[in-house]
Amino acid sequence: MLKRPADFAAIGAHGTGRSHPLMTARFRRTGLDVTRIGLATGRNLGSAVTRNRTRRRIREALRVMAPSFQQGWDVLIIARPAIAAADHDALVAALTQLLRRGGVLEGTVRS
Repeated sequence: MLKRPADFAAIGAHGTGRSHPLMTARFRRTGLDVTRIGLATGRNLGSAVTRNRTRRRIREALRVMAPSFQQGWDVLIIARPAIAAADHDALVAALTQLLRRGGVLEGTVRS
């Protein structure tokens, strides 16, 4: 997981973005042996309970997908307000679509 503010800033400054109505993702290629993920849930999502629930739901979906991640990526996922009302299947579909478009999922080509 990404936690340092400098890592978040580097993705924002040098990464490329992909967008979906439920979330936005920023991608940055690194030379590391792992793919690191950062989550951003702003106050526009709602209360602290809603923001924490959203982070838990995204982390669970990422945990299932993790074996198919390619190495060497930093990914920042920024939740949008619509994600609070979305069901699990919609969240997983949006996350899969963004990660494929970004080139993070195995067997995909970044465009």
